[in-house]
Amino acid sequence: MSVKVAKIAVSAAVYQIDRPYDYLIPEELADKAVPGVRVYVPFSRGNRRSEGVILALSESSDYKKLKSIISVLDDTPLLSQEQIKLALFMRERFFCTVYDAVKAMLPAGLWFDESGKRRVNDKYIEMARLAISPEDAQIIADNKRRRSPQQANLIEMLCGFECLPSNELLRFTGASRPSLKALCNSEVVELFKKEVYRRPDIIVDEILPLPVLNDEQSQAFNGLSALADSEKAQAALLFGVTGSGKTSVYIHLIRRALDKGKTAMLLVPEIALTPQMIQTFSSHFGDTVAVLHSSLSTGERYDEWKRIKCGKAKLVIGTRSAVFAPLENLGIVIIDEEQEETYKSENTPRYNAIEVAKFRCFKEHCLLLLGSATPDVCSRYKAETGAYSYFALNNRYNEKDLPEVQIVDMKRELRHGNGSNISRYLEDSLRENISRGEQSILFINRRGTHKLISCGDCGYTYKCPRCSVSLTYHSVNDRLMCHYCGYSRKLDSCCPECGGILKHIGAGTQLVEEELHQLFPDTEVLRMDTDTVAPAGSHEELFDKFKNENIPIMVGTQMVTKGLNFENVTLVGVISADQSLYAGDYRAGERTFSLITQVVGRSGRGDKPGRAVIQTFTPENETIVQAAKQDYEDFYISEIQMRKLQNAPPFTDFLAITASGQDEVQVYNTCRFAKQLLENSSVAHELEVFGPTPLAVVKVNNRYRYRINISCKASSEIRSVISQIIIECSGDKRFKGVSVFADNDPMD
Repeated sequence: MSVKVAKIAVSAAVYQIDRPYDYLIPEELADKAVPGVRVYVPFSRGNRRSEGVILALSESSDYKKLKSIISVLDDTPLLSQEQIKLALFMRERFFCTVYDAVKAMLPAGLWFDESGKRRVNDKYIEMARLAISPEDAQIIADNKRRRSPQQANLIEMLCGFECLPSNELLRFTGASRPSLKALCNSEVVELFKKEVYRRPDIIVDEILPLPVLNDEQSQAFNGLSALADSEKAQAALLFGVTGSGKTSVYIHLIRRALDKGKTAMLLVPEIALTPQMIQTFSSHFGDTVAVLHSSLSTGERYDEWKRIKCGKAKLVIGTRSAVFAPLENLGIVIIDEEQEETYKSENTPRYNAIEVAKFRCFKEHCLLLLGSATPDVCSRYKAETGAYSYFALNNRYNEKDLPEVQIVDMKRELRHGNGSNISRYLEDSLRENISRGEQSILFINRRGTHKLISCGDCGYTYKCPRCSVSLTYHSVNDRLMCHYCGYSRKLDSCCPECGGILKHIGAGTQLVEEELHQLFPDTEVLRMDTDTVAPAGSHEELFDKFKNENIPIMVGTQMVTKGLNFENVTLVGVISADQSLYAGDYRAGERTFSLITQVVGRSGRGDKPGRAVIQTFTPENETIVQAAKQDYEDFYISEIQMRKLQNAPPFTDFLAITASGQDEVQVYNTCRFAKQLLENSSVAHELEVFGPTPLAVVKVNNRYRYRINISCKASSEIRSVISQIIIECSGDKRFKGVSVFADNDPMD
């Protein structure tokens, strides 16, 4: 009996009603309607046309009356069986619909607009080639030399090439389009369409040999190779101090996987890190490298996805979403700077790329390698307890010492009359570096000029009318801006409430840049933050400018803290080391240690010794002292003890149910109701429930946000209960207009 029923995930099905729906397969679509293709189906009582993706086929259904598939949208399956299983895993793990998971996996260019047209089409160019042998063509060219010199030039050019783009052929020969058409009509030349890929520009002069490994790297490589050869899922943590050469180990492991006929994936936490990574790996692996990140154009991302799917790309490098790349026969997945929060998505589906990578490695029996100079405390604990294999690179590759670090007490600077953001010690160090022709990087984790503007008389501060935050002042355009919703306004000349004098409080990258110009008026300063990257076009252009033009000072936000390798940088300054210490969540210390350690590690990566200056109002703080010593093990020991006392991860899991809406009371009551359901559930004895509490920024874009936090050992049963609570809250008419969602270990 032939298969007639398709089980379909429908895009119009919200989380409350998300499940595979049964549809009849019309006889004329039987060959095309296979798992992994998208279809149009009638949905709901009004039979509104909706997209769907076929998950599986069946010969029967539990329902007597079934609607039929309207049409099939794809010629071949977009999703493999493994990807369909991944989408189902994401639904259970990350509280999203199956279709949300599918949309995260596929490039935007594959989707359709409201008119039913695909957003990006395949790109083709017209090619020209000889339709006869080169010998016969040369005879014709000689005969046409006098009468039709343009046709003769076209033929002679094609005699030397197998084929050429017709536009280039006409440009090189100076011939006209009618001359080319005439040759086609006489069947001397033929034109055809060739598909081309839109790709980011990657310049590779030559393929370089593999880097030479030192003893420490060789030991790590050999151990990791043994894990990769075990033919079963493995996970390992590679700790390496900044400059220890983790990238060289990655290159050797990837080369080994490719030589075995397998594919490889390398994830980095930020787009800013991809240019140097791509250049490094392309110089070793050439055109087998594909790049996936959000700064690519829609066409480039779509074409890179196609190259991966058809097997032309064997190594994928990208940010979080690259974890969904349709690689087959995976040999290794490497996640660099694995501690970074950017691997966690804050939008639906709220997935963690590391969790997705674990699933893929488990299903494909391959090695997952997490690498960092400051590993996530939970990852280090798993290595300590044996869940992960552990390898360490304790010395820099070039056997140079780690940067010499000086902690500067900014309270003392204030007492000595220095109210700027540049301490005397840092100023002298910068002046010395400039005189030697060496470069410096300054890090402050806030963009803009001032954190807020306040009236010294009445205390008035500028608030965003749509969010519960103060506006940040940007001196470049003399405007106040909300970094959450984008609202901006002009700064008044005096207090709008009482007419008093306005005070500028706090500092950002713009203010530090201005102070540097005052201290060193003849010295060029490059600023690196989201305000400067967009006009420049890309991170790569700014980094290239800093390196190639030997700009003395670069000041920036987190973009300058990780993965950068500039041999002439011998000084790093941390402007406000305290800034992230008091964020109010259990990760604050870890986040601060990681940022300081990573940015200090940008110094002294070449032949010249490096130095670093950490400016702080709490020089005795244990985390700052440990970061100054670059002592991760000491930090880990104290931090894991604190986590145990707090009963925080890795000793428990944190889940959260968040409600948002325009009515604050209604949002709060939704969370209260969800808490009551939890406390009355079958798993209540396994949970600790806290809240409802407002988020740190309670209102964003006119929507209030409250949350209940759940501490537990997250099991499938607990996740199922939370899923039912979301469905019940979303369907309750009392909470109409309130959005409710669940999240694993939320970052905000």
